[in-house]
Amino acid sequence: MLQYLHVKNLALIDEIEVDFTKGLNILTGETGAGKSILLGSVNLALGGRYTKEILRQGAKFGLVELIFRAEKPEQIRKLEALGVYPEDGMIVFARRMTEGKSISRINGETVPMSLLKAAASVLIDICGQHEHQSLLDPKHQLGILDGYAGDELKGISEQVRTSYEVYRSCAKEFREADLNEEQRLKEAAFLEFEIQEIENANLQDGEDEELEERYRRMRIAGKIAGSLSETYGHTCTDRHGNASDMLSHAIRRMSDAARYDRRAKDLEQQLLDIDNLLNDFNRELSEYIDGLEYSEEEFRAAQERLNEINRLKSKYGNTVADIRKYQTERKERLQILNDYERYMDELRTRCEQSEKELGGYTEELSRIRRKHGEILSEKIREELKDLNFADVRFEIAFHRLPGYTASGRDEAEFLISMNPGEPVRPLSEIASGGELSRVMLAIKTVMAGRDEIETLIFDEIDAGISGRTAQKVSEKMAVIGRSHQVLCITHLAQIAAMADSHYVIEKTVEGQVTRTEIRMLSDEDSIQELSRILGGAKITETVRQNAGEMKELAKKIKQKEAAV
Repeated sequence: MLQYLHVKNLALIDEIEVDFTKGLNILTGETGAGKSILLGSVNLALGGRYTKEILRQGAKFGLVELIFRAEKPEQIRKLEALGVYPEDGMIVFARRMTEGKSISRINGETVPMSLLKAAASVLIDICGQHEHQSLLDPKHQLGILDGYAGDELKGISEQVRTSYEVYRSCAKEFREADLNEEQRLKEAAFLEFEIQEIENANLQDGEDEELEERYRRMRIAGKIAGSLSETYGHTCTDRHGNASDMLSHAIRRMSDAARYDRRAKDLEQQLLDIDNLLNDFNRELSEYIDGLEYSEEEFRAAQERLNEINRLKSKYGNTVADIRKYQTERKERLQILNDYERYMDELRTRCEQSEKELGGYTEELSRIRRKHGEILSEKIREELKDLNFADVRFEIAFHRLPGYTASGRDEAEFLISMNPGEPVRPLSEIASGGELSRVMLAIKTVMAGRDEIETLIFDEIDAGISGRTAQKVSEKMAVIGRSHQVLCITHLAQIAAMADSHYVIEKTVEGQVTRTEIRMLSDEDSIQELSRILGGAKITETVRQNAGEMKELAKKIKQKEAAV
């Protein structure tokens, strides 16, 4: 349910915070106080269209925050499937708007508008003028029926979807397999070329990885060997002068001096030690060079083999395993082409079987829909009569689609007649905006115990009604409020009296600044607000008594409904 609303810097709203409750939340206020702005703010937070004109004059940004509590397991499952995870059961929607752009977040994480709308649709349903118009769409009407059928339809619907995918895949394969003789021969020749090219390469599993590692080592070995050979030349083998030869010359000259002087003798010994160290170094260096695994011929062979494998990869797959898999698939396809008639006969049989299976599931789906369609029609008709459509007739007609879909072959259409003697006709041809609102309310009342969406917002539900009809609408709202959280903006005292929580939206003017504010009313304040709605400019004691009686009557009606 929606627990909290925070709006800042939008239109006449400077800043407001509202805590909503369970049950029926009613919002009232003077015309022009900003009721539509408040509902528009909720729409904005849930992905509604934003224009910079909605920002409060002089404000640099606008902000709307909504906090929901998600407790139903099915809701949580759907949210988690979208990648939205409640934190301690709470989900925070926030949208910050500037003149140039808006940023939306869920639980503090920036999200695209598509995800925002998808997550919102799990938690809240706004029944406004747009939604009333969507009621005219046959697809939406079929969705209402399927929602009413509930668990009985769930299993067979899944079977239809699964069977349809098999049927569609088979039908696609059959269409693509339909080749003439020239096409088959051309494709077969190309397949044979590809298969033979891969066959000639004699690829081994893991060969590419092993070759790449060996090639890498040989490349490194080649670089090391070059450096070591050059080093060995400088220290031992270079005929133009190397360290060993130069050191030998130095030792001989030093020996001459050592015969005459003890200090020279000590220095001669140091040279002899250096000579021994250099000899040891040259010997180890020679062994290191000889031990390097490097052969120019082997290196070239590895390079050529890698080039061949990489060429095949560019055509057939990213790894040797992929290439071999491609080869297997091509062999299977070639076998099909070589035995084409048998393959087409088997495919035709398979498609016929999948269509037969799909047809069986689809007929069962249609049977269940028609059964629940009769029940739903009767329940909606009863609710409409309660809403002062005295002579209403309501039916659900079914039309068979020309082809299969993932949801079967049914198209449902809601038909209605509001006057005696008139035939039933589609809603789009009969109902006005106010009448559509009441039809939507009747449907929501019937669906109250089956709808997973916990929070409902009703906008324009009181359009074009008064008196007894308004009283009936208020009673239906109370019924829905027992199983859902309902938010409703109204101008009618009958509906406002039924509130579990009553809020008033007020416009205040200080100097040249106009602000919209909202506050929750006590029972006494609620009666005062009902008096304002009933009495207009002048509120008499009689009006106050009427308001009090209306509130008391609403309490008794709700108690009676709760006891049923």
